[in-house]
Amino acid sequence: MELIYKGFMQRKTVAAFDFDGTLTKRDTFLPFALFVVGPLRWLKGLTGLLPYVLLFMIRRLSRQQLKELVIAEFIGGMTCEELELLSQEFAEEIIPKLLKSRALEQLRWHQEQGHHVVLVSASPDLYLLPWAKMMGIEDVCASQLEVNNGRITGKLRGLNCRGAEKVKRLQKLLGNEKTYELYAYGDSPGDRELLAYADHRFFRKI
Repeated sequence: MELIYKGFMQRKTVAAFDFDGTLTKRDTFLPFALFVVGPLRWLKGLTGLLPYVLLFMIRRLSRQQLKELVIAEFIGGMTCEELELLSQEFAEEIIPKLLKSRALEQLRWHQEQGHHVVLVSASPDLYLLPWAKMMGIEDVCASQLEVNNGRITGKLRGLNCRGAEKVKRLQKLLGNEKTYELYAYGDSPGDRELLAYADHRFFRKI
């Protein structure tokens, strides 16, 4: 009979990467909105959102409320079929131009070592999923959009994947933290809980 001693079982290694500002040079949703609606509609939308940005800055509006207003402004009412095609094109044509070369090298290094790579991002999974598939990334924990009758409502399905929610999503995906060794990469206050949870943490180091 083969005996397995738990004390000698090797833990798998997981590398969790934030996306916006960590793997990329900047936020990606506004470039995505520009790609979807075009420059004139994009500028009009940004202008209309300014009062809500001010309300957020004086803490009269939550981050999730602001995010849902932005989503509703640019892609609310669009069909999933429309956005699936546009998201694939954005992942192929635009995201590569926004990536940081050193960060991408670090992600590739983890893949070469056979580590389990996960994107953990507040960005919508609309364009993260096709990009992750292109990159051979196993899993994506991201903000999800609410859909009703095949159309984007403008609301999030569940919580914005930021702060403590990043850790909750990762725990749900991977299970008991004792079964894996975690590397985490982030660049903003929204990554603090994820970085604190990791065995190896890198804040703005790539």
